[in-house]
Formats: sequence, C-alpha cells, structure tokens
Amino acid sequence: MNGLFTEIRKSINDYGTATNFIFKNKLAWFFLFPLLLNILLFFAGMLAVDSLLENLQESVLSINFLQNADFFGASIIRWIVNGFLWIVIKILFFFVFSYFGGYITLAIISPVLAFLSEKTEKILLGNTYQFDVQQLMRDIVRAILIVIRNGFLGLLIVIGIFILSFVPVIGWLIAISAPFILFISSAYFYGFSFVDYVIERQRVDLKTSVSFMKNHKGTLIGNGSVFALVLLIPLGNFLAGFIAIISTVAAVISVQDFISNPLKIEKPSQTSIEK
Repeated sequence: MNGLFTEIRKSINDYGTATNFIFKNKLAWFFLFPLLLNILLFFAGMLAVDSLLENLQESVLSINFLQNADFFGASIIRWIVNGFLWIVIKILFFFVFSYFGGYITLAIISPVLAFLSEKTEKILLGNTYQFDVQQLMRDIVRAILIVIRNGFLGLLIVIGIFILSFVPVIGWLIAISAPFILFISSAYFYGFSFVDYVIERQRVDLKTSVSFMKNHKGTLIGNGSVFALVLLIPLGNFLAGFIAIISTVAAVISVQDFISNPLKIEKPSQTSIEK
C-alpha cells in the first residue's frame, strides 16, 4: 500500500518536472495542437447542439396540441417548451462531454501525443526509433483503441455503480463512495493511455501492456489524476488538451524509474497470464 501511495505522489510531482522539461527543451509549440482542437470542438459542438435542439423543438412543437393551440397563453406554453428543451439539451451535452470529453480529446490528438512521447524519450534517455509509416499508423490505431477500451470500461463502472445503488444498505455505501470511485477509475484509465505511449514503442502486445500497468497502478492513478481533476472544473474540457501535453511528458518521466535504458518491458509469464 505504501508503494502505491509513493507512486501516486511521485507521478503527481513529475508534472512539475514535465512542465519545466517542456519549456527547457523548446517543446511548448505542442500546445498549439490543443488550441486548434478547442477551436474545432467548440464550433463543431455548437453546430451539433443547435442542430439537435432545432430538430427536437420542431418535432415536439409539431404535436397537434401545441401546434394548433390558440387559447390564451398558448404562445407562453410554446415558449416554455422551447426553453425547457434548450435547458435539457445543454445540460445533457454538458454531462456527456464532461464524462467522454477527456476520451474524445485523447482520441483526436493521439498522433500528437505519440510523437511527443517519443520525442521526450529521445531527449530524456537518448532512445531513438526508426521511422516507419505503417508502424506509426498501427500505433495511432492502437492508441485510439485503448482510449475507446478505457472509455468503455469506465462506462461499465458507471453503470455498475448505478445498478448497485438500488441495493439496500450496500447501495447507500456505494452512493456515498461513488464520486471517489469514479474519480480513481477515471484517473487510472487516463494514466493508462498516457503511459501506454511509452509501452507500445517496445512492440509488446496489449496483454503485456495491461500486465505492466497492473503492477504500477499508483503511477497510472497519479499521472491520470491531474488530467481527471481538470475535467471536473468549469471549462475543464477546454484545458484538457493542454494538460494532456504535460501528462504525456510526465508519463515518460515516471515510467523511466521502472524500466532500464534502453526501455525494456518484461513480458508476463504464462502462469501470471493465466492468473
């Protein structure tokens, strides 16, 4: 348990080292990518929400009662319906994007984060990798699949907590601890994504990567907790891309303490896999 908290504390502290590393080694230009991403997501999100809201309002107001009503106050009712739908859609969009926004951000800028992770490792440890377009595409696909996997597992945890919350006594304990459980699980999965950029360069399969992650849960939780925490604050989704840049560099700094130079990941034995 002490090892877990030690890893968490160190990986959080590595954010300070990573920030200094970025500016010292002239990597701050990577922050341009999340800036462009925010502009793209802002306009795309606004168009999507407005389009959905317009179609929904037309569908609801096309109901005969609302469409043909001409009694006193009918226009007020239509105005209230429009306002209610506007509030519901905005709130729904906020909660959906608050939960999935981090995964969406990581999926979109995964090529940038993969390149940044490799560049950081080269500066930090001197490791170089031969450029291969096909391998690069496979790495990007792998990164996106891991983000989708982690998002899906996180969603299963949310559903599980929701179902268990209806169980007497246990449900009360689950409901009380739900925010903590959701935060820790989100931090773990986010950290998994950042650390895997380093692991995948060792050309190991996903099972080996997962085995390595399980042995260093504290590093993943600590690394992902900063990213997860940012998503909880207002406008956190607009900051997520910038924090992802720092998280990626911090992950390389954290992982170097567990693996030798050049980086080597010990594949799990068949016995440990079966367990």
